[in-house]
Amino acid sequence: MNGDELEELRTLLARHARRDSSTTALDDVLVSAVHSTAPPAPSMSGVVMALIAQGSKRIALGDRVYEYGPGQYLVASVDLPVTGLFTRARPEEPALGFGLVLRPALIAEILLQAAPGDLPPAGTAAAPGMVVTDAPASLIEAVVRLLRLLDSPRDAAVLAPLVKREILWRLITGEQGATVRQLGLADSGLAHVARAVRWIREHYAEPFRVQDVAALSGMSVSAFYRNFQAVTAMSPIQFQKQIRLQEARLLLATRPGDVTGVGLRVGYDSPSQFSREYRRQFGLPPSQDAVLLRDASAHGTPALV
Repeated sequence: MNGDELEELRTLLARHARRDSSTTALDDVLVSAVHSTAPPAPSMSGVVMALIAQGSKRIALGDRVYEYGPGQYLVASVDLPVTGLFTRARPEEPALGFGLVLRPALIAEILLQAAPGDLPPAGTAAAPGMVVTDAPASLIEAVVRLLRLLDSPRDAAVLAPLVKREILWRLITGEQGATVRQLGLADSGLAHVARAVRWIREHYAEPFRVQDVAALSGMSVSAFYRNFQAVTAMSPIQFQKQIRLQEARLLLATRPGDVTGVGLRVGYDSPSQFSREYRRQFGLPPSQDAVLLRDASAHGTPALV
């Protein structure tokens, strides 16, 4: 990898990053600058590719831990409940990151345009929902060209979609391409798991039977367990608990005095069980954590950038 390209990437990210948001004038393009480390924070990953230009970040997903630093990228092919922290970020040398939201429809379109034999055959098993790898020079170069368009609004409308497609092609054909390609395949193991993930997220406060969600996903119970664990690093019940606790934390930020009500709203019939599992997840009982959250604000951007 050419050091000059990584240095230009840092310069572009530092120039365009804002403290209040990671969004940019280009659709689905995210940039961020983090000036200090902070305690681990839970959030949803987003379906995104995140490339680090400076600093480093650690992401925990279930029992898996991912670390990525300068010149490395992470792909999340499902919106997953994660806990992350920047391990290197200082005011004089902030962590700098680029993100691209991954759109399955666009990936499917690119896959259809590929010539026969250009891509390996699609496997039936679900690939992990999160992967980390080194970014090749061709990918860094494409990201730099995309970010340059932030300084050329006249050119961006025509050229940005083309460069985004190039970035996606580099991901699709790259070392972790199996994870990205699954996003564009309607009958992939990931597509089946993604249906289950969406259902659990929309009905997280409700009890469910795993066999019912497996049927909804179009899989046998054994295949569903296997594929769900491969993608999310969690069982379906563990996944539901993660979503419940994260939703509870968001609610407590605005309703700090209603711990019992929040627990009931996210699906806990027992206040003691809610308090116990909340403390195990976040290190403090909900009443104490609510005080710390009172002035915090939640942002809707993916957590990986």
